[in-house]
This record gives sequence, C-alpha cells and structure tokens, in this order.
Amino acid sequence: MDMSGATRDKNVYEDFEPRTDTLFFKVDSSHGLVSFHGRNYNIKKRLSADERNRLMSDAAFFRLDSNCYVNAGKISRMEDDAICFGDTNKRIPCSKRKQQMILNLLSSSARISGS
Repeated sequence: MDMSGATRDKNVYEDFEPRTDTLFFKVDSSHGLVSFHGRNYNIKKRLSADERNRLMSDAAFFRLDSNCYVNAGKISRMEDDAICFGDTNKRIPCSKRKQQMILNLLSSSARISGS
C-alpha cells in the first residue's frame, strides 16, 4: 500500500462533513460511537453527548429507528422495504410507513425552498 492511499483515507476520516458526506449514520450511545456510512467508506468516531445530540437533531437527517438516521437529501430511490443511495449499492431496510414519512418531509422541504 502506498502512502497516497493512506493519506487519502486519513483525509476522508479527518475532513469529512457529516451533512454533505454521510449517507446515513448509526449511534451506539452506550459507547459514544457513531458509525458514519458514506459512498465508499464507513467511519466510526467517538463523539461527546453534545456532539451526538447536535447531529441527531440536524434537520438534514431523518430518524429511521432508535439508532439509525438517514441523510434525506442523499436518498436516490425507495424500493420494497429499503432505501437506496445514489449510484452506490448501499441500501438500508425501511418500512413503507417510514418511506411515506420521508417522502412527506422531502416534499414539504421542496415547497419551502421553492417558495
């Protein structure tokens, strides 16, 4: 492995911005870890309680279940009981009810930004 690959990985880890780079994240409150899932990577970071709370309350993310939040703006399509992201093969399970809630959220935010 050459150093350029290691440097590039390190930059993704240190410089990534959850709002723009993350497809979804999962929170493990008991250990303070957050697993960020991006297009080509999964990163685990230890965050303080304040940092986790700020992230979990960010309007860009929709709470899918008790510990999983999806970046609504990164969803490319919804299939039978799953959410898919962009041109990746990353997908996570999602009930029809939650899919409808996300669609409502996206359509209301589109109306707000379009007005």
